[in-house]
Amino acid sequence: MELRALADRPFELLAALETRLIGSGDARMTPAGGAEWTGLAFQLGDERFLAPRADVREVMEPPSVTRVPGARPWLVGIANVRGELLPVVDLTRLVTGRPGRRTEASRVIVLNDDTVAAGFLVDGVAGFRGFLPEDQRHELAATAGRGADAHADIAAFVLGAFVRDGSTWRVFSLRKLAAAPVFRDAGA
Repeated sequence: MELRALADRPFELLAALETRLIGSGDARMTPAGGAEWTGLAFQLGDERFLAPRADVREVMEPPSVTRVPGARPWLVGIANVRGELLPVVDLTRLVTGRPGRRTEASRVIVLNDDTVAAGFLVDGVAGFRGFLPEDQRHELAATAGRGADAHADIAAFVLGAFVRDGSTWRVFSLRKLAAAPVFRDAGA
């Protein structure tokens, strides 16, 4: 289909562009013919993580929140984001027991899930990163840190790992965390 014919239908135009790009065989998208895995790079303390692309609806600056009386310390509060209520969770505090850093680099990763609304406050986001099958080092997934006073074992939500340029990136499942009992137990 000619893209000009979709000029007045922006969603269909974007879908057609994506289909065209994926089907182009562009070497930057699938080097050496391998399937590239893409995830959102984020940081918790000094550790680097990736959220599967399918887990991420959007990334935003931390919104204004209203504290929830009687909530666990890791539940930062509830935000009104474009008319929708969004619980905002300090991901570092939930998985390590220590508060995350609050800096200009802090961001909220909004979970892409139709049944659970959640935004995860992280120390920083570095955009989407692509990895090749040869970058996989899933044996490193189990080495994810856990604080002595952690509420959740971070390793339980790590799906695998990649290594590139000497840096280890663990794949952290936001969906798996959102389905866990520790996440659903937000009351103090």
